[in-house]
Amino acid sequence: MGSTRGDGEPGTVGLLVRGMPFSLSAAVGFIALGGVAVLNGVVIASEVQRLLDAGAPLEEAVSRGPASVVRAVLTTAAVAALGFLPMAVASSAGAEVQRPLATVVIFGMLFGTALTLAVLPGGLRIVLGGQRAAEAKSSEAPALDVTFGACWLYRRRAAVVASRSSS
Repeated sequence: MGSTRGDGEPGTVGLLVRGMPFSLSAAVGFIALGGVAVLNGVVIASEVQRLLDAGAPLEEAVSRGPASVVRAVLTTAAVAALGFLPMAVASSAGAEVQRPLATVVIFGMLFGTALTLAVLPGGLRIVLGGQRAAEAKSSEAPALDVTFGACWLYRRRAAVVASRSSS
């Protein structure tokens, strides 16, 4: 039960290491973990975009952006992981329901945050670099390409529907 961002795998590993089965509460932990991972990505991407808007070159923005918000991202991860620690080690009644959720969030926050900080800047470099290269090659706005593609898809769908109805 992983994802391409890397936030699901550490939670799954946490369940395996602690010998816990996947349960509904673990699924809720994956949902919470996904939300925090997206939030961390938005914080990093926003900072990179802010630096680009201020006139920084792409390489500088991608290297300085994550470095300037690393404290906020790490603080978010640490607070979440430490907040779930009592739930992860609880042994009272009902703890067997809480432990999988806490395990997923703790492992996911610790390792998922490290993956976000390591992988997202490279992904931004690739996406933004390709976008800037495409903008440099064409004199038209990228929105025109999207509009043209949407119109083509609409016409193609209409042709397929028309051919089905005439058959």
